[in-house]
Amino acid sequence: MLLYSHMTYYERNLPHWHPPERAIFITWRLAGSLPLSLLTKLKNSREPGNQKFAAADAYLDAGASGAHWLGNPEVAAIVQACILKGAQELNMFDLFAYVIMPNHVHLLLEPKVPIQRITKGIKGASAHLTRQSTGNSPCPFWQDESFDHWVRKPAQGEKIIRYIENNPVKARLVSNASDWRWSSAFPVAQAFLPVRGLSAKET
Repeated sequence: MLLYSHMTYYERNLPHWHPPERAIFITWRLAGSLPLSLLTKLKNSREPGNQKFAAADAYLDAGASGAHWLGNPEVAAIVQACILKGAQELNMFDLFAYVIMPNHVHLLLEPKVPIQRITKGIKGASAHLTRQSTGNSPCPFWQDESFDHWVRKPAQGEKIIRYIENNPVKARLVSNASDWRWSSAFPVAQAFLPVRGLSAKET
């Protein structure tokens, strides 16, 4: 059941629209994982937003520069635990899919609280616990801004689930999506997902 029913909008470097009762595709990355030259190029580009996102995501998948803290199994486990806690123990959202890549995270969820509270909670808790665990993680740990896209139709949501769970395969980290331990495609992780089917209403 949705706990808030108004469309929310906020803007920092990117515009964010969050209609009620819709699943949202969210991506955030480690601080410094994209070079300033690429960010400037994308900002000045006239390409559609989805093409800009694809270009940035491809660069992240290549892992050509920046930090790769999430490639550390201990750190990936911390982030995964924070995501699952937000969905299960805190009941802040219904979780459809997720993947933790070496330098970024993808989530598909339906929020039950404002999305800013969700991202702030997961990013803040995981950064704090990582610093406690490793003793030498950078500050800031996460890039402040997140990318998000609300799902307009159930078919689009299913496509996004495939995109998220296939990300490690596309990045050539594993041969099969189910082999990536830090993903909703991993067999053990599926037991912790409260939701697998999308209920988004068609526009």
